[in-house]
Amino acid sequence: MYDELTRVDIEKMKEELEHRITVVRPAILEEVKFARGHGDLSENFEYHAAKRERGKNESRIRYLRNMIKTAVIIDDTSDNETVGIFDTVTFYLEDEDCEESVRIVTTLRRDPFRNIISNKSPLGSALLGHKVGERVCVKIDDRNHYFAVIRKIEKGQDDDTLEIRKY
Repeated sequence: MYDELTRVDIEKMKEELEHRITVVRPAILEEVKFARGHGDLSENFEYHAAKRERGKNESRIRYLRNMIKTAVIIDDTSDNETVGIFDTVTFYLEDEDCEESVRIVTTLRRDPFRNIISNKSPLGSALLGHKVGERVCVKIDDRNHYFAVIRKIEKGQDDDTLEIRKY
């Protein structure tokens, strides 16, 4: 499966990849060399910690390379009337009799604890492309769904303030 990402997502990943290769990797290699010099490796905590950090860094490098290589770049623009990526949407939940707001972003930048949801989530995908006043059906699975009425759309843009997800 390919991730649908914006150009800014790709640029942020490239910047992190470059930083991890040119700055983090050499620093960790120095830590491993330094810790190795402390004698018996079987009981050398610093050595094992440095190797663990090296493994984490190399794993992140592989992840970033794969994401960049397999990503499908999507258009993050929409007209002023419809919900698009990076927009904040206020909607009314009929079953709960309450209003909520979410910001819709790419999968790489979601943070549900801050009401920043993915365009691939059930709610995000249901809201995309709709207008104020429209009633949308949010399908959780084949048996569960709920309805939301779009009350307000605040147009957003990919302003580079949202961090990319670590994993």
